[in-house]
Amino acid sequence: MKENPKHIRISEYNYPLPDERIAKFPLPMRDQSKLLIYRHGEVSEDVFTSLSEHLPAGSLMIFNNTKVIQARLHFRKETGALIEVFCLEPIQPNDYVLNFQQTEHAAWLCMIGNLKKWKDGPLRREMTVKGFPITLTATRGECRGTSHWIDFNWDNPEVTFADILEVFGELPIPPYLNRDTEESDKETYQTVYSKIKGSVAAPTAGLHFTPRVLDALTEKGIDLEELTLHVGAGTFKPVKSEEIEGHEMHTEYISVSRSIIKKLIDHDACAIAVGTTSVRTLESLYHIGVTLANNPEATEEQLRVKQWQPYETECDVRPVVALQKILGYLDRHGMEALHTSTQIIIAPGYEYKIVKAMVTNFHQPQSTLLLLVSAFVKGNWRTIYDYALSHDFRFLSYGDSSLLIP
Repeated sequence: MKENPKHIRISEYNYPLPDERIAKFPLPMRDQSKLLIYRHGEVSEDVFTSLSEHLPAGSLMIFNNTKVIQARLHFRKETGALIEVFCLEPIQPNDYVLNFQQTEHAAWLCMIGNLKKWKDGPLRREMTVKGFPITLTATRGECRGTSHWIDFNWDNPEVTFADILEVFGELPIPPYLNRDTEESDKETYQTVYSKIKGSVAAPTAGLHFTPRVLDALTEKGIDLEELTLHVGAGTFKPVKSEEIEGHEMHTEYISVSRSIIKKLIDHDACAIAVGTTSVRTLESLYHIGVTLANNPEATEEQLRVKQWQPYETECDVRPVVALQKILGYLDRHGMEALHTSTQIIIAPGYEYKIVKAMVTNFHQPQSTLLLLVSAFVKGNWRTIYDYALSHDFRFLSYGDSSLLIP
């Protein structure tokens, strides 16, 4: 790596975003959003339904099929104080699927709203789930940074934790929308292809896709594949430090099947990524492959991608070779999918290895997502954002879309 981005000043990635430009709700038809096209430095615009017309036949497009869970739980104390418990990631068991299947007990790492009013003792809530009256209790354990270990217990073995969230949880729409979750968000804040429960935020670039857009891509001869990255609440965490060295990236869990690794190899390790979560997953795969190239006996722990890893290790392994190393690892261990985590930060100075084009929304000022975009378009992000601001594009999660081809 030529350049280490630790000393990038986040203030250089600011732009004026008036509140009225933040889309509070999606359009009635999600594929009617505007599409900004950035191709080799030139900017134009179209409608999202025309996406397939701007992509080459025979390319491979990768989606994140994670599903947003109803992760906010509200408890009222006897004093009347309302406490919000926001489930971030499972601890016991720490596998999402297993945790959702738990009956009677599950532990999660949670953020607590109105923490000062929760002095001690468990919180309780009576509810009816699947026709069964149950009492859910939440008991606070150790503090971990800005989050707490929370033990959830309930008194009916017929009811899973997934059932409880489905009935009792609330969908966590982004804080910058400055409004309460509405019933319509349960549908509009999920992608049409969401399947694997585990995110606390939607992979929003995918919100524009509809069956007709997906059909048009298939008819064009574009190969559509899915992987999973569970989006954490850290995706909204603003960069508070002056230089990005002081910002700790959140850990996110990824799952990539053996068949996708093979498909990527067949496409010469070139992909179009839908959303920054797909970008981070695909680029993390390369660095996992580099780890295996240097150490074929690497442990599961050593495969986790650390925040600054791409800038601190030599990356002269060809992308196809890196992917072949992962395939070999899966074969040796008799595994059908790679399950690991990534903390990767992609910022100017990063050299993209797999992602050749990107579909993404317009991101918050001074965010790590804006750094990722800037790295992709070789620092030319202002051209894109100035155009979007002056041409009435809608911003953030429910806003319009862009196709970036550097």
